[in-house]
Amino acid sequence: MNNKKNSQLKPGFQQIKTMLVLSLVLVLSANTWAWDAVGHRIIGEIAYQNLTKKAKKQCDKVLGERGIVYQATWPDEVRSDKKYDYSYKWHYQNLRDGLTTADLENLLANPTSEGEHLFYALGIMTDRLKKDKNDEEALKFLVHFVGDMHQPMHLGRVDDLGGNKVSMKWFGRTMNLHSVWDGQITDSKNMSYTEYSKYLEDKFAPQLATYKKYSVLESLVKGYEIRTNIYNYDDSKNNNYLYVYTFGKDVDEMLFRAGIQLANQLNAIYK
Repeated sequence: MNNKKNSQLKPGFQQIKTMLVLSLVLVLSANTWAWDAVGHRIIGEIAYQNLTKKAKKQCDKVLGERGIVYQATWPDEVRSDKKYDYSYKWHYQNLRDGLTTADLENLLANPTSEGEHLFYALGIMTDRLKKDKNDEEALKFLVHFVGDMHQPMHLGRVDDLGGNKVSMKWFGRTMNLHSVWDGQITDSKNMSYTEYSKYLEDKFAPQLATYKKYSVLESLVKGYEIRTNIYNYDDSKNNNYLYVYTFGKDVDEMLFRAGIQLANQLNAIYK
């Protein structure tokens, strides 16, 4: 009789165990992504609000209405599909310390000089869209990768995998530096992506015309500067509130820059 009860309980226990393992895998996988879903949707929303009528119509035609917002996370999602294993290294561009603006400009102009990574992918997807304005996959990749380029830890050091090997305490939990920048700082705002994007649009409204003039290189230089500050930050006191206060404005700026830069690129492609 006891054996019968045990046999009835085992399947349920096994299901729970499987669910816990899958949940853990999902959590660990999420920590290796760039801006989390909220971050990428913020960027897509800001871009959408700054598209020309022609560019907006074409983007909606390819991805559906507001598709650049809703599909912004697709390149992260397909990383679970082995068919897209080749795209894993497209999400980041590990950079050495001490690079100058000229060094970064040269790397943008010669993206394969250090392998086929983020800068290479941005160029490839842009070229694909110029040749075929209905290339759905290229559009989804471009929307996402412009966001990745503006996440400073996606420009991190090769030896620590962009901060993935750097541990830090985050409000009682041990996390890696990369995951803190993926979403923990934005999560501290307690806003949905629509609320956050509207907040950024209001915050940067006085500088909107200026941000629209920034080139890809200028945004890259700014992101690299923040990346350097992140690595140089002394977090020995482990004051997470101070950390958010120190870098929160940088997160806001890079999210907004990414949205405007994405709009600029799509407006140019679909002009």
